[in-house]
Amino acid sequence: MTNTTSTPVVEGMGAIPTSSGTGFRVWAPNADSVAVFGEFNDWSTDADPLTSEGNGYWYGFVPAAKTGDEYKFWLTNGEDSFARVDPYARQVTNSIGNGIIYDHASFDWEGDSANCPPHHELVIYEMHVGSFATGEGDVGRFDDVIGKLDYLKSLGINAIQVMPVTEFAGDRSWGYNPAHIFAVESGYGGPDAYKTLIKEAHRRGLAVIQDVVYNHFGPSDLDLWTFDGWSDNGKGGIYFYNDDRSATPWGDTRPDYGRGEVRQFIRDNAMMWLADYHLDGLRFDMTPYMRSVSGGGFDLAEGWQLMRWITDSVREEFPGRITIAEDLHGYDRLTGRDDDGAGFHAQWDGEFVHPVRQAIITPSDDVRSLSTIADAIRHDYNGDGFQRVIYTESHDDVANGSARVPNEIDPGDETGWWAQKRSTIGGALVMTSPGIPMIFQGQEALEGGWFSDTDPIDWDRNANFSGIARLYQDLIDLRLNRGGVTRGLTGHGLNVFHVNEDANVIAFQRWAEHGPGDDILVVVNLHHEPRERYRVGVPSGGLWKLRFNSDASLYSSIFGDYDSFDFEPFDEDEDGMALHTDLNIGPYTVLIYSQDPA
Repeated sequence: MTNTTSTPVVEGMGAIPTSSGTGFRVWAPNADSVAVFGEFNDWSTDADPLTSEGNGYWYGFVPAAKTGDEYKFWLTNGEDSFARVDPYARQVTNSIGNGIIYDHASFDWEGDSANCPPHHELVIYEMHVGSFATGEGDVGRFDDVIGKLDYLKSLGINAIQVMPVTEFAGDRSWGYNPAHIFAVESGYGGPDAYKTLIKEAHRRGLAVIQDVVYNHFGPSDLDLWTFDGWSDNGKGGIYFYNDDRSATPWGDTRPDYGRGEVRQFIRDNAMMWLADYHLDGLRFDMTPYMRSVSGGGFDLAEGWQLMRWITDSVREEFPGRITIAEDLHGYDRLTGRDDDGAGFHAQWDGEFVHPVRQAIITPSDDVRSLSTIADAIRHDYNGDGFQRVIYTESHDDVANGSARVPNEIDPGDETGWWAQKRSTIGGALVMTSPGIPMIFQGQEALEGGWFSDTDPIDWDRNANFSGIARLYQDLIDLRLNRGGVTRGLTGHGLNVFHVNEDANVIAFQRWAEHGPGDDILVVVNLHHEPRERYRVGVPSGGLWKLRFNSDASLYSSIFGDYDSFDFEPFDEDEDGMALHTDLNIGPYTVLIYSQDPA
């Protein structure tokens, strides 16, 4: 029998490798005994018992256990004995397999560090590893994503948001069914492959934001279920609520936020992604089910406190990173810093996506609501437009009964004129409204249908619709002021000064500090007919240059290249401004104007 009592005690949870062996620590307060077994002891369940530390935790040190060895815990509760995967396993063979001793310190980062841009200069590309890029197999891997990083760099985005990559059941999944939250999906390549992707993204100036799921676990392939043999009311045991608070839309597996050990487990996981994977931020899935049993209130104070603990920890320990909530209820409290706030930096904004998406997919111009678009552009949290992430497509909005925007616009011809024109209006509103803009994989190439983890991106569309990709590229360059003439799109200033319901035209001004090269004028025609000599107010005199015309034929051969032009405004007032101009604007078209810096 290996001696586990006279050897070093090391800090940490799970398998903790050292130069002289591996320490093992596990929380199992209801177990009568715990042992660790694996390749290092020929899978003997009695060779390496752990010792109770008197607080529900068990610990032992095994000199023979080394990095790369497979292992499990063997627990006994009364007359029952059973194997469990380490809840803190940093690597697993698969969702129903064994843990693998993994040493985060062994990966060579080659000087890499986190690379999150300032939040007002962030442009996010959401992706699903399994379907974004596929190699020899039909399920994408991290290596396949690395092969597309140069493409993403050329598109102009500066952050990728990766749908969950924690180990899940099977090889295909959206990722929102986490089986082992500390382990990276083996089917995608495992922890080192993910770290390599992050390192390669950082080399190209791309931040990486990770989607995490803490509102439920599983529900399948879940060794956390009755982990140490105890449960109540037929529920999940120590890691889960054992009453009606356990129920979620995804299974009866809501973590028990009231247990300190479970809160620590989740907080440790969040910190691991930032510390050990150099991630630039975390996006929290469906926070309503962390703050509420039903998803509609604030009755889970323990879950709210856990979110605040994590967001405070990120601000203190990893300044410059970003935390994003998917809440979609429009509460300022999610991004508030007061005592009742959850402290996230930003939240997905349902007050933008739903009205804007509805407006651009509505077939009849006569019933399109410009006032709801104006409200969506103006919306903010706590007076800050950059506390929100804005988009027209996300993984949720292009599935679950909804399709990609071009398909929703014209299901019979999702690559036709109507679909191209109105979907690109949505993209332009995302890039010109205050907020952190996000697009979903393939959106820039007019991807149609709906999102599925079994349907990979059609990369032929990038050749067939390269002009649409160019349109998004130009919008992103303007959004990030790469030409030095559109600084206002990175600023907080906003004035939606023209909303014409009858003509379906809306115009707004953006600025950071005002002045040439800063002030931006955006004019949107949401009607199928052009507008000639259309009068709108102008904030200042001098030459205003047309920086973007979404009707330009370089974006699509079926666009009209309508005769829009630079202008110098006239002195007569309009829209509450002392000056005005008369514009030509094409059908379903967005124009962006600015002035050269002095």
